[in-house]
Amino acid sequence: MQASFEVREEDGQTRLVCRGVWRTLSLAQAFQGLSRLDPGAKKSWHVDFSHIEGLDTGGAWIIRRFMESVRARGGKVSLVCNNKLYKKLIEELSVPEAPGESEGKRLTFLGVVENLGKKAIHQLQETLLLISFFGEVCVSLLGVMMRPRTLRLRATCHHLQEVGLNALPIVGLISFLIGVVLVYQGANQLKRFGAEIFTVDLLAVSVLREIGILLTAIVVAGRSGSAFTAQIGYMQLNQEVDAMRVMSLDPVTYLVVPRLIALVVALPLLGFFSDMMALMGGALMGDVLIGLNFSQFLTQLNLSIGAWTFWTGIIKAPVFAFVVALVGCFEGLRVHGGADSVGQQTTRSVVKSIFLVIVMDAIFSIFFSYMGI
Repeated sequence: MQASFEVREEDGQTRLVCRGVWRTLSLAQAFQGLSRLDPGAKKSWHVDFSHIEGLDTGGAWIIRRFMESVRARGGKVSLVCNNKLYKKLIEELSVPEAPGESEGKRLTFLGVVENLGKKAIHQLQETLLLISFFGEVCVSLLGVMMRPRTLRLRATCHHLQEVGLNALPIVGLISFLIGVVLVYQGANQLKRFGAEIFTVDLLAVSVLREIGILLTAIVVAGRSGSAFTAQIGYMQLNQEVDAMRVMSLDPVTYLVVPRLIALVVALPLLGFFSDMMALMGGALMGDVLIGLNFSQFLTQLNLSIGAWTFWTGIIKAPVFAFVVALVGCFEGLRVHGGADSVGQQTTRSVVKSIFLVIVMDAIFSIFFSYMGI
């Protein structure tokens, strides 16, 4: 039986009486009729669903849409339905906003302020959750230090290979090209003053103190941090993390700690490799562009840098690694719903990791400057 309805006026109230089967295949006429029906302004409606013979999501959506239109015009609407499942389906079904309505709200001043407030509160909640997760990771690390047998050494070595050894080609290539670019740009500018030899100083200080480790951390955040999120995220979707909790296994100890230790060990080594590749690229470009042979390059390099020029970059590496691993695993454990959540959390992981790495680098720079290093 096709879905149908009739409108009755009773005691100053309007009653919408629905009959028939309100399922997707039999909704065409009812949908057209309800679309043409004017709910009126500030009007009271009773939607009577007591006489229907069947209901699915399509039928519930049509009724819910009509009820929302009544409320949007300042009217009151109540639902009369004997079947509790039908009533619950209609009441809990959400109707998405039309694109025009959503954009209109954002364009108003109050809408912008409301949006800004919601995002600020959301970011504060995210920060508090991340701090809480940081504390949980610290407790797990302390437990592993007190009971070294609980460390999954094989998993740690596997992740060390993935985030360290397998990252050498991309880190080396990017660093080499950065060294070439720095020397090329620096030599062109310094040539105006006849100071091309100081291109080596520019390269050494910028690479060893800042660019080398910062660039490596950003590459690792995009490569390894996102991988951590995706791996743990799919385990979360497959309920493997829940299964670990049921078996009294701590996911932080078994999933997060090996990845974190591997990255903390690998990133300083990758940073050193990145520095050497950038210097090699700069030495090659210096020979081609300004005729500075390798021996002269090493002599000027020795004159331009001190021990702290190198160590200020390397000291940052474990901190950057901890931040990248922490955020990557945190976002992975927050995956829920379906596969699209993995993509969303992976994107957030990369963005947050890069942002926090740059913030930490700025803090280190201010600290080193204050200490006179």
